[in-house]
Amino acid sequence: MNPQRQLVVEPDAGAQDAIGFVLRFGRALHSYGFPANQLEEAMGKVSEKLGLQGQFFSTPTSIFASFGPQDDQRTFLIRVTPGEVNLGKLTALDVITARVLRGGLTPAEGSAKIDWTLSAPATYGRALTTLAFGLASACASRFLGGGLKEIAMSGAIGLAIGLLRLVAEKRQALGKVFEPVAAFVASAMAVLLSFAFGAYAVSNATLAGLIVLVPGLTLTVAMIELSTQHLSSGTARLNGAFVTFLGIGFGVAVGGTLVESLVGAPRIARAAQLPMWTAVVAQIVMSLALTVLLKARPRDSVWIVVSGALAIWGARLGVHFLGPELGVFLGALIVGVASSWYARLCDRPAMVTQIPGILLLVPGSIGFRGLAALLDKEVLSGVDTTFKMIITAVALVAGTLIANILAPSRREI
Repeated sequence: MNPQRQLVVEPDAGAQDAIGFVLRFGRALHSYGFPANQLEEAMGKVSEKLGLQGQFFSTPTSIFASFGPQDDQRTFLIRVTPGEVNLGKLTALDVITARVLRGGLTPAEGSAKIDWTLSAPATYGRALTTLAFGLASACASRFLGGGLKEIAMSGAIGLAIGLLRLVAEKRQALGKVFEPVAAFVASAMAVLLSFAFGAYAVSNATLAGLIVLVPGLTLTVAMIELSTQHLSSGTARLNGAFVTFLGIGFGVAVGGTLVESLVGAPRIARAAQLPMWTAVVAQIVMSLALTVLLKARPRDSVWIVVSGALAIWGARLGVHFLGPELGVFLGALIVGVASSWYARLCDRPAMVTQIPGILLLVPGSIGFRGLAALLDKEVLSGVDTTFKMIITAVALVAGTLIANILAPSRREI
């Protein structure tokens, strides 16, 4: 007996356009750094507003989307490559979505505008982006206790990594091993610069030069996903951050060892302390550099500077009351609440101010120090530092999640 054929009813043109918009919307969010918990929630809300019944599942490399009732679903698989955070295009995407849901654009017109946004040229040129690498590294050196010489050397290393990044964009093979190669260059430069310009704190310059590569944000997002029961995405992202840490540590070890075998041990001196006002300048410049590196709109730079100030000085206050590992809890809480108010009052994504603030708090530098200690066979110090990184990451995640409870939610579209 032949099996009975099932009649598949295709959705009408309006529903098809709505499905296409949701899929493009999800792909764009994923490309620009949305974590799985927020991505699935956003796709669900947009589908509901457009009259669709949808279920979504996100991993760092794919999105599964099903539309329709359980017994008659249409399922789509979107293969995506983990992209970099682009706050400017996230804001543009938010505006397009709001117009579609409010009736100002049809889903088909919204899809066309999303495609145009994805293909739009970069907001900042290559020269400014490379300069931002150097400025971010120089400011990180000040946060890590560096003096004027360490700041200058870190800035030079950051500029070199920025130039290497331009080469990696054109050479796909280099892009796949960019972090270890950049770590090799940073470590080698840090040693050589001690011979060219005199003794200084080499470890400070190495870590600060690599600060833009350390996957602290990836680690934090992974912890948030695990905390919100998005176990598949969180586990995959956590493993990715761990592999990146290993690659950076390997590059630093090889670069330093090779150069030392050729020219000798680096000339090391203790960093000179700088007055407190230099930390204020570093915070402002770092926030402006992050505006460029995260590709935020120039008009949002003021808000990003304010977010950075809240993060750093909130964390300092937290350290006073809670200790060095748990101090970031207060900084993350303050940034999260402030970002929610920004989203509510300005009708823009909270990520515009929250991500730059979190980046100034992430425990990536602590994790790198732990890995470096383990590579130097200082097991006890390495394990202790790595444990501190975990505690710091948990405190940061706790502050972010609690801020979502305490802060006012954004107005519904």
